[in-house]
Amino acid sequence: MMALITAISWPCGAAQAQSKASEGEKLAFDRAKGNCLSCHNIRGGDLPGTIGPELKDIKRKYPDRSDLVAILTDETGRNPLTAMPPFGRNRILTEQEIDAIVDFLQTL
Repeated sequence: MMALITAISWPCGAAQAQSKASEGEKLAFDRAKGNCLSCHNIRGGDLPGTIGPELKDIKRKYPDRSDLVAILTDETGRNPLTAMPPFGRNRILTEQEIDAIVDFLQTL
């Protein structure tokens, strides 16, 4: 019985993760929210910036999800001279929005 429940619930979990990644992509490309394209080249984005690094191979570069959350929340903790806006500290993005963007970034 437990195996059946697990088998039934797994696709929902995968679909939910895909939904969060899709929401994260919308936020990342939204000029009024994440606005990641103003500084980064991202697959699928229009008019990318060149200030920050190209966002690709993110899951390999940052296998620990908490590193990405920290970067989006306030990169000045690791790098006081960063040009990266402190999206969480300045309440530009909520914790849920940051989580969704991290889900998206991990698909790149």
